Amino acid sequence: MSFLLDKINSPKDLKELNIKELPMLCAEIREFLVDKVSKTGGHLAPNLGVVELTVGLHYIFNSPDDKIVFDVGHQTYVHKILTGRKDQFDTLRQFNGLSGFPKPYESEHDLYNSGHSSTSISAAVGIATANKLSGNPNYTIAIIGDGALTGGLAFEGMNNCNVSDLNLIVVLNDNQMSISKSVGGLSNYLNKIRSTAVYTNSKRDIKSILKKIPLIGNPIFKLILNIKNSIKHVIIPSSVLFEQFGFTYLGPIDGNNIDSVTDYLERAKALNKPVLVHMVTKKGKGYKFAEENPNKFHGIGAFNKETGELLKSSSESYSKKFGDVLVKEAAKNEKIVAITAAMPDGVGLSEYKKIYQDRFYDVGIAEQHAVTFASGLATQGYIPFVAIYSTFLQRAYDQIMHDVALQNLHVIFAIDRAGIVGADGETHQGLLDESFLLSIPNMTLLAPKDGSELEAMIKFAIKHNGPIAIRYPRDSYVEDIKDDNKTMASKPIELGKAEVLKQGKDLTIVAYGNVVSKALEVANMLKKNKLSAEVINARFLKPIDKDTIVNSINKTKNVITIEDAYLIGGLGSQVQGLITRMNDVKSFFFGYPDKYIKHGTREELEKVFYLDKFSIYNKVLKMMNVKKASNRKRRKKQ
Repeated sequence: MSFLLDKINSPKDLKELNIKELPMLCAEIREFLVDKVSKTGGHLAPNLGVVELTVGLHYIFNSPDDKIVFDVGHQTYVHKILTGRKDQFDTLRQFNGLSGFPKPYESEHDLYNSGHSSTSISAAVGIATANKLSGNPNYTIAIIGDGALTGGLAFEGMNNCNVSDLNLIVVLNDNQMSISKSVGGLSNYLNKIRSTAVYTNSKRDIKSILKKIPLIGNPIFKLILNIKNSIKHVIIPSSVLFEQFGFTYLGPIDGNNIDSVTDYLERAKALNKPVLVHMVTKKGKGYKFAEENPNKFHGIGAFNKETGELLKSSSESYSKKFGDVLVKEAAKNEKIVAITAAMPDGVGLSEYKKIYQDRFYDVGIAEQHAVTFASGLATQGYIPFVAIYSTFLQRAYDQIMHDVALQNLHVIFAIDRAGIVGADGETHQGLLDESFLLSIPNMTLLAPKDGSELEAMIKFAIKHNGPIAIRYPRDSYVEDIKDDNKTMASKPIELGKAEVLKQGKDLTIVAYGNVVSKALEVANMLKKNKLSAEVINARFLKPIDKDTIVNSINKTKNVITIEDAYLIGGLGSQVQGLITRMNDVKSFFFGYPDKYIKHGTREELEKVFYLDKFSIYNKVLKMMNVKKASNRKRRKKQ
């Protein structure tokens, strides 16, 4: 029963509570989160960890007048609950439902559409500067995790913070995690700060004791404070970094203690200059299973809240297949190295990490560094696999172009979550990698139709000379796709060579990656209309197999392409270029339009954008002026 939470429909309602009621409210919010996310899935552990932090922010500050900017944004569930959206949580991450990330179209309290890491400080500096220029005294607050702080952009933002009169507060949510455990020098640095928490928190206790001593209490406290400040840089590492960027540093404090949170936010608010409040929180706080396994509950599907077990067991993913194959190949070749940006589990490298610790590198949330680091390894004869989600690889575009491709270095990009990813929505859809990699000289780009072909492509990439990228989806894989219930064994991979899977004379279907199986289904559907479709598995987007595709189109005079990416700069654009000088060719290109695609399941989104097999089938009939075959059985004569 949520006695207090039932009363909260806006931050104004929250302020009506007595501060002593806030711990009970936090407990009710945690119960609400576990109940709702167990049914819809979502980012549970990050949100359980920031309950007190978020309640404190809305209790002390005045959103939306005071601007709150969440880094990454997957930890905004509590914020949404407090800003009038708790009744929509049954639709969380569902098609046309509540997003799992901040969305300005949802609420005036969602200032910034975030989904990628390390952006909050830079955005907050811009907002706070705008406030200063317009004479607006309101506060700007950025919430950033210790994992996100490893991103270079966070430091670029801090470097621009040394303006003493900006009403800017950065809340460092330090839970020692990104998705996996935080790594690197910055993580070690924050560990040192946490270890001095007793020392830093003693100041308030000493002050309260000494001020009770008549006459001499204040002078003694000032003397101790001066001594403390003089040795601060020796004992406490915090000021060496954050204060040199122009921040007043407060903390570290217990970010899961509402009294400490509200106390320190009040202090930060009173300073009227850049302040960094360091809050140590526990990811998964308050739910046993999430506390014990924060990785699993970082982003999870629907689960049994009593046992913590997933309601639907997941099949083998392309990520797992990639990791399994790489383990086998690394046993044969000691030059293979694996690199990830804070996602060893997500990209399927957990087992590789255990077996080949000396050839595994988690660089933290630093995709740019991951790519340039790989380029350095490649110059020395190593074969680095850079495994990164498609949506996050965008962040390293210049490094791919300048540091890898320009030098024609043998770096292999394993592009996970390519194409539609579903519930995370427009900030995470992997729809751009085709177009931006296609434009880079020396780059080779390919995609597997099934699990066996992924393995073959990994082996091909190891032997290849130069930069090469393999894109594959979030989906579960099949070992070998089938046609008419017959397994279709893959032909050997040859550079720039497509694979003709089905011969035909009326229509050419060119597909690429995980939608090849759909192309075969459409071809079989067309049989009932007496149409014979030739199905080509393009395999390579760059270099594309011009001869195979053109020869087929010359025969059929009709062509469609199907891809799980944007139409602009993808397979459709490539084939369209091939047929510009061909006469009497009818064509249609299936892919995603030039717009950001919101959250929903793959099946729902494919229907919306006419990419399901029935929409493709109907469009082909219309293009070829063929009437749809009737499925009705003739009635027997009486």
